[in-house]
Amino acid sequence: MRPAARPMHTDDIAQVLEIERESFPTMWPPTAYKRELEQNRLAHYLVTVERNDKSAADWAVHGAYGHGAEHPGAIGRLFGELRHLLGNEGDEAPLQPLEERVELITGVIGVWLLADEAHIVTIAVRESHRRQGIAELLLIRAIELAQAKEQQLVTLECRVSNAPALALYDKYGFGKVGLRQRYYSDNHEDAYVLSLNPVRSRRFKEHFEALKAEHEQRWGPFDIEG
Repeated sequence: MRPAARPMHTDDIAQVLEIERESFPTMWPPTAYKRELEQNRLAHYLVTVERNDKSAADWAVHGAYGHGAEHPGAIGRLFGELRHLLGNEGDEAPLQPLEERVELITGVIGVWLLADEAHIVTIAVRESHRRQGIAELLLIRAIELAQAKEQQLVTLECRVSNAPALALYDKYGFGKVGLRQRYYSDNHEDAYVLSLNPVRSRRFKEHFEALKAEHEQRWGPFDIEG
């Protein structure tokens, strides 16, 4: 499979909801991704994917549209749009087994671009693909987005008990600037408010480029689209 990172499309929603349910099993209601993608001008969602060349070739040969099958290219996006126009996000037909999908969504990150701030509203990785550098890649893409849109800082909330995530954010220079008490509805856990500022300074850019090179050396290159 070939890994890549790209903007999220509406036909990715069913797979992203799979990841959300794995990562946040007590979260209710689920994120309204269709509304976020189509109506929220502040929202930018990015996904990481693995491309299954064998499944793509099989699809091209057999031309079969099974229930929940992924359809490559513009045709796939058209069928995805039709599915979401005809039904709710939670009413998707069953998806194919992971190994049979033309594109397997492995992670997602959501960023709201506010006045001078890029606020990360969600970040999640498929359980089968954790500890493979995907969360870090998503964070890199979010910071790149903030820089491209000339935002001054990147912010987010993180559970106080989430040591691996806090270590990743610390690696990239996020600092604790606040505490939201009983922030999470499932267990009323507190959340640290983290901020990375300024993301457009020469000093940070040099550090950031070094971290990106280190990530690529360890995990290999990802195709970047969009």
